[in-house]
Amino acid sequence: MFAAAALALLVTLAMVLVRAALGPTVFDRVQAGNTIGTIAMLLLAVMGFLNGRPEFLDLAVVYGLLNVIGTIAILKFFRNGNLGDPGEREEPRP
Repeated sequence: MFAAAALALLVTLAMVLVRAALGPTVFDRVQAGNTIGTIAMLLLAVMGFLNGRPEFLDLAVVYGLLNVIGTIAILKFFRNGNLGDPGEREEPRP
């Protein structure tokens, strides 16, 4: 059962790689990259169970958190051009 799940994840990964290469905008490519990270996280968890090492779930969770933080950082960079830019400041209301 886990082998079938791993094979399905690898097929999905191949389709996402095609989408990443042919994405019309930068944001489509970032979304494909985020999906690749999610599939890698799921594949890590499935392979951990296939090899009888459920502690790989901890590694998969950490990888998933890093994936989310990295995606937010990339999107902020494309929007602002600088990761240290706090964004637009709102003027105080009278």
